[in-house]
Amino acid sequence: MLPQKPRWSRRQRVAQAADIHDLRELARKRAPRMVFDYVDGGAEGERSMARAAEAFDRVEFRPRVLRDVAEAPTAAEILGRRISMPVVLGPTGFTRMMHRAGERAVARAAERAGVPYTLSTMGTTTARDVTAAAPGGWNWFQLYVVRDRARSLDTLSLAREAGMDVLVVTVDVPVAGARLRDVRHGLTVPPSLRWRSALQALRRPAWWFDFLTSEPLRFATVDGAPGDLAGITNMMFDPSVTIKDLEWIRSAWRGPLLVKGVQRVDDAKDLAAVGVDGLVVSNHGGRQLDRSPTPLELLPEVVDAVGDRTEVFLDGGVRTGADVAAAVALGARACFVGRAYLYGLMAGGEPGVTRALDLLRAELVRTLRLLGVSGGVAGLDRDVVRLR
Repeated sequence: MLPQKPRWSRRQRVAQAADIHDLRELARKRAPRMVFDYVDGGAEGERSMARAAEAFDRVEFRPRVLRDVAEAPTAAEILGRRISMPVVLGPTGFTRMMHRAGERAVARAAERAGVPYTLSTMGTTTARDVTAAAPGGWNWFQLYVVRDRARSLDTLSLAREAGMDVLVVTVDVPVAGARLRDVRHGLTVPPSLRWRSALQALRRPAWWFDFLTSEPLRFATVDGAPGDLAGITNMMFDPSVTIKDLEWIRSAWRGPLLVKGVQRVDDAKDLAAVGVDGLVVSNHGGRQLDRSPTPLELLPEVVDAVGDRTEVFLDGGVRTGADVAAAVALGARACFVGRAYLYGLMAGGEPGVTRALDLLRAELVRTLRLLGVSGGVAGLDRDVVRLR
């Protein structure tokens, strides 16, 4: 008689996940299709999203041998502060839609891991509640500039009063991208039990039970916005924002200022010229303009152009610690990750985010050792990597 396969709990399955792909599969099985697709999908034909990930498939490492790699330190310094590895948990909207613990869980996992967490303007938890959940963490705030400038200033004031000291201004959303998976699902925020979602509720009862028995899902910053995602963006966000608007943002924010959504070298030069503290090369995870530049391909050009004047970060397509190593070798100070930790959150709440971070760290350490980089992250450079 063949031995029976052990029945693992969800927590055990999360703990046994071998990589982010495993967490993605667990998330797909737990969350309703419309919620999973909100995280997993991109704009239009999803070419930008796919190309960002595929660029890492073209990475070729050039390892050194006979190097002392008994130690493989992963710590990095960004914005004058040391973090445990070159990873930033990026801003994501509607996070409590993925799991009832939402932003609080992500912030606590980031605090334990020693990496920053960035709360989104479109978050479902207030800045004060995030910093209360993770008082020892490095908590950042992400801003979308909205039509009502007074509201933007009030939002910044609340973030600063909560103890957040780094501001990430996202600049690639003048209007909503066409996220067709959301359109086809008729996704609303919060999700509504229409006939299609009611059928999904039968298949994903655990998620729906959590959703229906937790505090009502709401936007902590943009209360009163319409329920459809594109409507929120097009009503709230200001398509007339220019680089000059960074001046009044700088006057209202005394801490480090990063600009996220850079997709051209000339824009990077203009932003460096006005003195921003960091640039995030990003195409918004492929969720805005389809056929946009691929971040990893653009990264070296931006670093060569402005890397001596401002810190350059990468966002887009990062799913493994080896991806982090490749991006840092090509000049990034650190990588923003979004989907990678959201899969963990959907799969298992806070333990799922922790597992995602543990996987990234273990993969990064293994890659550093196999590359023969004696100095750990600090020893990564272009000599050990190329894009095929």
